[in-house]
Amino acid sequence: MNSSERNKRAAEIVAREAAQFITREAGSGSLITVIRAQPAAHGERILVFVSVFPEDKAQAALAFLERHRSAFSDHLKTHARLRPLPRIDFLLDNREETGAPLTEQSKS
Repeated sequence: MNSSERNKRAAEIVAREAAQFITREAGSGSLITVIRAQPAAHGERILVFVSVFPEDKAQAALAFLERHRSAFSDHLKTHARLRPLPRIDFLLDNREETGAPLTEQSKS
């Protein structure tokens, strides 16, 4: 498996695990849905795109994901065999519902 295929597979694993983690950890104040994940920086980072409903809860949801980034990394360590473990960044992508352009909300 070449590097590109390995990075794509890692992104798929991270998307699946992020969806499971968010389902388990997020409160009921909003619906956070993992849209997709894509590798960046030669696989050293994976960008996880989420949509949030209702949209006025998007900033709070992204803040939640930022606060729980290390807990999600711990989750990945035990549930996915990714070595080295990539840095995960969560980004808002509500285009599905609104047709609005992609907005990057996380801090790198």
